[in-house]
Formats: sequence, C-alpha cells, structure tokens
Amino acid sequence: MNKARVAFKTFGCKLNFSESSALSRELAENGYNPVAIDEKADIYVIHTCAVTSQAESKCRKAIRQAKRKNPDSIVAVMGCYSQLQPEYLAGLEETDMIIGNAEKFALQECLKLFRTAKTKGMHVSDVQTHTDYFPAFSSGDRTRSFLKVQDGCDYFCSYCTIPMARGRSRSQPVSETMKLAEKAAATNAREIVLTGVNIGDYGKNTKENLSDLMSAMENLDNADRIRISSIEPDLLTDEIIDHIASSGKFMPHLHLPLQSGSDAILKLMNRNYDTELYRDRVRRIKDTMPHACIAADVITGFPGETDLNFKETCNFIDSLDISYVHVFTYSERPGTKAARMKNKVPPREKKSRSHYLHILSAKKKQYFYGKNRGRKVPVLFESDIQKGHMYGWSDNYIRVKRPYNPDFVNKIIPVTINRMDNNGIFFCNETSRE
Repeated sequence: MNKARVAFKTFGCKLNFSESSALSRELAENGYNPVAIDEKADIYVIHTCAVTSQAESKCRKAIRQAKRKNPDSIVAVMGCYSQLQPEYLAGLEETDMIIGNAEKFALQECLKLFRTAKTKGMHVSDVQTHTDYFPAFSSGDRTRSFLKVQDGCDYFCSYCTIPMARGRSRSQPVSETMKLAEKAAATNAREIVLTGVNIGDYGKNTKENLSDLMSAMENLDNADRIRISSIEPDLLTDEIIDHIASSGKFMPHLHLPLQSGSDAILKLMNRNYDTELYRDRVRRIKDTMPHACIAADVITGFPGETDLNFKETCNFIDSLDISYVHVFTYSERPGTKAARMKNKVPPREKKSRSHYLHILSAKKKQYFYGKNRGRKVPVLFESDIQKGHMYGWSDNYIRVKRPYNPDFVNKIIPVTINRMDNNGIFFCNETSRE
C-alpha cells in the first residue's frame, strides 16, 4: 500500500500547517501519493485543533466527510484534539486511528501498525513526559514558508489547554534551526514566517534566545523576508524591537496578544503582564517603526468580565496605536482553571461584546490604512488570481492587489498604494520592479 493516496486536512495554527506539510513530504518520499483533501484518498489525515469548541466541531465534521468520500479509507486523527480527547474521538464510528502530539511524527509507523493489526489504533501518550523536539516547515506555497522554531508552552493561562496538549517549551539550538531554515529557503519561498506555540521562549532549553536566532537568520540566503508570527508582550524585548527596526530582512509587523484591556481580567487569565507593560511595548514599537503593523488578540466574555471590565478593554484598545484586533469569544475548555470559575457571561452578552469589538477593530484598521495611503511600499505578490487581479502583502502586512502579471509572481515589487476596494484591499500603482 506504499502507493496509497493520502490527503491532509489541517485545522488551527500555522504550527499545525508546518507540521502537516513536513509529514506529507515524508510520506511522499516513502512512496505515498499526496492528493488534495477533496479527492478520493486511501488515507485521510485530519490534523486537529482544540482551542475552541467550534474548532473541535469543524474537526468532527471533517472526519465524517472524509469517511463519506471513501468508506474503505483509513481516517487518522492527530493533533491537539486527539491529545486531549482521545477516548471520545476513538468512539466515533468514522475514526480508525487516534494519534497524539508526540506520536504524530511517527505517522508512517502508525499506519504500518494499523495495516498489520486491522483494529482501531490508539497512539497517545502523556505529552508532558516528552522532551523530544521535531522540526518542521511548510512547502508548496511559492511565496512563503512557515518555519517551526519552538513547541510547547510553560505559561499556564487559565483558559488555555495548549500546555496540556503540546507539553513544555522546547526548541533546537540556533545551529540546528538554521539548517532547517536553509531547507525552507531552498524551496524558493521569498518569505519565512517563524512559528511556534510561544516563540518568545525560543532557546529556553538551550541557553539561547530569540535574538540569537534573529541575528543568525540575517545571513539566511534565498529568503528576502522574515516575519515573527506571534510573541507574548512580556517576552518582546527592546533588543528584538530594535533588531526588526534596523533589519533588512525582518518585517515591521508584530502580532502581540492582548486578551483583555482590564488588569483585573488579565490577572484572572493568569497572563504575565498588565496593561501598562502592553502599552509600553506598543509605544516602543511605534517609536522605532511608525508604520509597523501591530495586531492584537482579544478574548471577550471571560468568566467574571463585567460591563466595567469590558468598557476598560474597549477604552484601552481605542487608546492604543494598534492596527487591528483578532476577536475571540471565550470558549470554555475542559480541564482549565477558567472552566471552574463562577460568574459566567451569558452567550447573548458575549455575542454583543464580540460584535462591538469587531467594529472597533475595523475602526483601528481604517485608521492604520489611512496613515499608509499614498506610501511607497514593497509588496511580495502571490500566484493567486481572482477576477484578473493578483494579490500580495506589503512589508507591514497590508493586503494589496493589481492587474495580473505573471512576471510579478513571487517577486517583491515597490508600489504606491492609493485607493481601496469595497473589501478593504488596496489597489496599487506600479512604480518600479525589483
């Protein structure tokens, strides 16, 4: 069966996507035939997420759809949902294999065992006992590659299951990470995105740090751009900010999770900073990079969040020079401290607060885009074509489109961004070519 057709369906974070890509390449190198998820396959691998109940629901739907496509297929379910709820997933009629976060990197061996035993396979161990680190990067997108540089988390936020699903923080030495980065860059990806669970913790187990890795990556050949996917505010040092500001490779774009603008709620969430520190980090970024894009995550409807707490969050966001907000409605996760908290926010109130935050985010983005209108920015154009247009991202993460030109695919083109379409995407005037 080594010519079996295998399809991956991946949910959740960019870390999952980088791992799925690495596993798909490994199977292809060993004789399997990768196909798209909407094709009939012999093996379906569902790489799951468990960050919210909605994410879990989407995973279950994908499992059912896979089995319907081919009732004789092997449906292997792996990832965070598998790690946290293996017995539940094993009880689903459509599942054939349940694979935990430590075992998924032995996917090929798990498939061989299933074909031998012909019984439902359960390959899940306590991830807290594992110290192994498995490198990964995504390929197949000519424009960018997601490079896994860190896994696990030593932060135990009261709402989060990631430490239980991914284990403790760990990474490889800079020297080993650079070997992987060179492989990612050799795929012709012009942009490398550093990803992990808590990448600000990079090097904790090797007595190195993220700044050390950033310095090494300045010498990375074949990749012109590097982005940091997300970093905790308390781990964003002046050194990291200054490095990005002076770099020719690192982009002026930071994803800085906030979660709440109320110090009382941040304390209940067991976050490692307060609003004063967060404001200082935003100010420091903007002082050194005035046109930098700063994205924030916010959770609304957390247990105990009063009307006053929510108002504090809105006022705090409104006062910050951030670019937009990713809004998450609190989703109770079994086994977390928050799940045992009292004073739950009613669903209707959570929905109302989420709606207001989306409006506030749109206002922040409109202001950020307005400050950039008329600027000349370098845009990396992608191969995607929609209604005769091609799309790309500026260095500070503004979505841009222009009439399709095949010569511009995977090229960095300096353009002037001017008017926006109805979807908030900038049209550009070509000014020169790289």
